[in-house]
Amino acid sequence: MSKLTDAVYERGYVYNFHFHLVWVTKYRRQIFTTPELVTEMKNTLTYIAELHNISIEKMEVMPDHVHMLISFKPKRSATNVIKALKGGSARLFLHNHPDIKANKCWGGHLWSRSYYMGTLGNMSKEVVKQYIASQRTTKSSAGRPPMKKSGN
Repeated sequence: MSKLTDAVYERGYVYNFHFHLVWVTKYRRQIFTTPELVTEMKNTLTYIAELHNISIEKMEVMPDHVHMLISFKPKRSATNVIKALKGGSARLFLHNHPDIKANKCWGGHLWSRSYYMGTLGNMSKEVVKQYIASQRTTKSSAGRPPMKKSGN
C-alpha cells in the first residue's frame, strides 16, 4: 500500500485532518493594533501549540480576531485544543500587559467565549461518500463476508 499524501503516520494510526479555527476578542475590542502586539500574540500561540503538540499550518492575528489552520493528533479533543490555545494565550498576554487588561478587557477576559471551527481534508464529502459506497463491489470484496441478498 502506498503512503497517502499529506497524511501523518503515527504508531498505530494514520490521520490527515486540518481545522480552520477563528475566535474574537471580548466585545470585539481592537487589541492587536501594532505589529509588536501581533507578533507577540503569534509567538504566544506558537509556544502554546508546541507545548500541546498542535501543528500550526497558517495563522493570522487581526486587531480583533485570530485565524488559524491547525492539525493535531486524533487522541486530542478539539475542545481541549481550543481551551489550551485561548486560555493559555489570554493568561500569558494579559500577564504581560496589565494596562490592556485594565483598559480594554472588562472583567479580565481577552477572548470571547465563542469560536468557529471547521474541518478540512484533501477530499470532499462527495468523494468520501462515493468511496464508501464503492467498497462492497465485486472487485473490492476480497477478505470480506459476502452480502446477503434481500429475500433470503
